[in-house]
This record gives sequence, C-alpha cells and structure tokens, in this order.
Amino acid sequence: MILTVTLNTALDITYRVPSLRPHVSHRVTEVTERPGGKGVNVARVLAALGHPVTVTGFAGGTTGREVHERLAATPGVVDALVPVSGATRRTVAVVDERTGDTTQLNEPGPVITPAEWSAFQDVYEDLLGSVSAVALCGSLPPGLPVGAYAGLVRTARAANVPVLLDTSGEALRRGVAARPDIIKPNADELAELTGAHEPLRATQDARRRGARTVVASLGVDGLLAHTAEGLWRAVPPARVHGNPTGAGDSAVAGLLSGLVEHLPWPDRLARAVALSTATVLSPTAGEFDRTAYAELLERVAVTGEASAA
Repeated sequence: MILTVTLNTALDITYRVPSLRPHVSHRVTEVTERPGGKGVNVARVLAALGHPVTVTGFAGGTTGREVHERLAATPGVVDALVPVSGATRRTVAVVDERTGDTTQLNEPGPVITPAEWSAFQDVYEDLLGSVSAVALCGSLPPGLPVGAYAGLVRTARAANVPVLLDTSGEALRRGVAARPDIIKPNADELAELTGAHEPLRATQDARRRGARTVVASLGVDGLLAHTAEGLWRAVPPARVHGNPTGAGDSAVAGLLSGLVEHLPWPDRLARAVALSTATVLSPTAGEFDRTAYAELLERVAVTGEASAA
C-alpha cells in the first residue's frame, strides 16, 4: 500500500470553452468534476497502474462530502481523509479549446485548527504502519505551521517509510532540512529553494540542503534526477499540446510506483516522463491517456551515468 497526503484537498472543476477571452461571457462546452489536490491526483494514477493506495488529508463541508463520494467510486483508492469544520476548497481550470492553454483558479482552503492538525497527525502515524511509501503533496491550508511537512517527513523517517515531498516555498525549504528521500520541484520551485537557475547546480545544492534525491521537472525538457546512485536526464520524444494540469502529479506517481517496485532509476524516470506526457494528452488532472503512455514509455530518452555524488 502507498500513502498519499494532501493537506489541501480540493474538488477540481474543469470548464472547456471554445476560446477564452477576458471581459466577455463564455459558453462552456464541457464540465468535469473530480476529487483533487496533488496527492489525490497522484493516488488516482497509482490506482490506475494497479497499486493499492490510501489518501489522507482534510475534508469538510459540502465540497468535502462531494470529495468523499467521488473517492468512494474510485477503484483501488482508500479514503482516509480527516474531517474538519471548514469547507474543502474548489479549484477551477478553464481550458481554451482553440489554443489548448489552461487558466487555473485555486481557492485557499479551510482554516485548520490545532485540534484538527493533532487529530491528523495521529491518523498519519497509524497509517504509516501499513504502507511501503508515502508522498506529501501540495500547498498548506491556512492554520497549519509552515514546518508541517518537515514534521511529517521526520515521522515517516522514524517509521522507516520512504517519503517523497512535492511542495514549494517555505514549506519545501523546511521540509528539505528534514531529509526526505525524494523531492520533486519544478524549475521555478527549485530556483526559489536554492537561488540557482541552472538545474544541475540547483539539484546539487538541494541535495546539500538535505534531500537525498532531487528529481526536477523541467517542463518540455523532461526530468533531471540527481541521486546518490547517479545523475540522469529523461526527455519525452516530442512536445505535446494539451492540459498540463496534473502532469507533475503523474510524474510523482511514476516515481513512487517505481520505488516500491524496486526499479532502477532510468526505468523510474522513463515511467514518470511517459505518464506526465500522457497526462497532458488527457482532458482531466489525475488521468492519463493509456494508449499514449504505452507508446511513450518505449520512446523516452534516458541518459546519464551511475557515478554522481
């Protein structure tokens, strides 16, 4: 069993419009709703890959009930979300069908009380006793300490459970110092963490700050992985157009599934890139085009050497 943590869960709403223009009314051609937040997206992809997965975090209010109902209908996913008094947030993605561009609107999330945070930590510690890996994903809702992820990393390490951290800003800075097994920042998040804009230098610096492995998302240039075993680059075979929402979450699912399957790093990275690219070709976050994934997996170029410090 794999555990994903989404402290700021959401109901993801996607609108598709023929052409998105400011200051005018739009006719929506299609609406989709899914339980969301980064860790929930990761969980759906893991379940689609055949890995049993449990999701935890917070859920509350009418939107939270909707998230619970939709998770209950998701095969392979166990719902362990902790109830809160505030309402779960919504996120709205507006997809311009003419250009393929996506505009994202993210609500801040409910205010979490100290008692609710304490209850979550008890649930989290219990869940760690039955999982093979954990992913800590996304933003922190209001009310949580900025070092929340750092504490969760330390708890996972104490339980001897490998932990992947995918967040940003000060939460990432504090979390890295707790020595997670893997972090997966994008280029901007990595530059904010280290002050270096050259990816190789930035990944080296992030490892010095505490991350055992750094897998940087470089957009159309794929992934750069700096590990104790080696340094690798994984690049998709071609640039694709579509909805990029959730592509990074699919990459996390690829890395986690490869971890628990004990795949070598080149195979993990090829899977992560293929899943990420196939997600861009899917209209909804947390889903991927299976046919495209199978084709891409054979064509992802992975280069490097198994001798990096």
